[in-house]
Amino acid sequence: MRSPKARRSRVAASTCLLAAAALIPAAPAFIPSAGAKPVLMQGCLQGFDCDMSNRIAAVDNYLAGRPGVTGYVMRDRVSGGMYRNGNADTMFWTASTIKLAIAEDLLNRARVGAITLGPDDRATMEGMLATSNDADADILWNKFAGIDRMSFNNAFRANGMSGLTPLPPTTSLEQVKLFPDWGFQQCTPGDLDRLMDNVLNHMNPDDRAYLVDRMRKVDTNQHWGVWGAGAAMQPGLKNGWSDEQGGWVVNSVGFAGPGERYTLAIMTEQGPDGTYTDGSETTTHVAQLLFAGR
Repeated sequence: MRSPKARRSRVAASTCLLAAAALIPAAPAFIPSAGAKPVLMQGCLQGFDCDMSNRIAAVDNYLAGRPGVTGYVMRDRVSGGMYRNGNADTMFWTASTIKLAIAEDLLNRARVGAITLGPDDRATMEGMLATSNDADADILWNKFAGIDRMSFNNAFRANGMSGLTPLPPTTSLEQVKLFPDWGFQQCTPGDLDRLMDNVLNHMNPDDRAYLVDRMRKVDTNQHWGVWGAGAAMQPGLKNGWSDEQGGWVVNSVGFAGPGERYTLAIMTEQGPDGTYTDGSETTTHVAQLLFAGR
């Protein structure tokens, strides 16, 4: 991740946005995924069996006592069920979760011959995913963003992140970065959910298999968040974390279960009293409550 203190003042540019929308949750929604027939059992949430319905209720009860603001979207790709909590459309800083979108776009462009990814490029991409290396993300962004630097952002929206918003840097230290930059972007948990769905359902099968494998083999510094599903669920993920003016942002997006059955996109803003540890514990325990033992 980028140096936390170098980026804290970025939040000032979006204070109004966060104040107006981020802290006012909408009603939770239960939405069946396209292409799958939802199941409905008496007394259970649409699209989910009663065990998963109880797990979702346990998550929402748990989050009510956690610091800060948490939004999440969970899908069952077999039953067609999708659950969005009240903050699923809240804007958060993406932090390094956006590196998953970078990797997907690079693989998509290389597949159709729009760019060539040499061995060094692929090694750089793997470092960006495995350890969340910021320098690797900088290299790839500056090399493949295009003359107007919009190639990535245009692709991100086309790949499901319709709400993604690049923001300009605000301090003299940050302004050495050209606009847009991967490290200065906001999106919603819904955007990350659609990104994960796009990876699993719309990529070339070989590229999808490669990216899924990379997500399962992240370094131990990312063994939290969706990783809380447990080893038996074979999770894969991309995490993001950054210390912002409004507090720590701690996010996780990934999958778990046979055939990547379940996906989870969870984003948190910890507020002035929350910590990175609080955020990583929250995201991990949510995944554990939802998926462990399924």
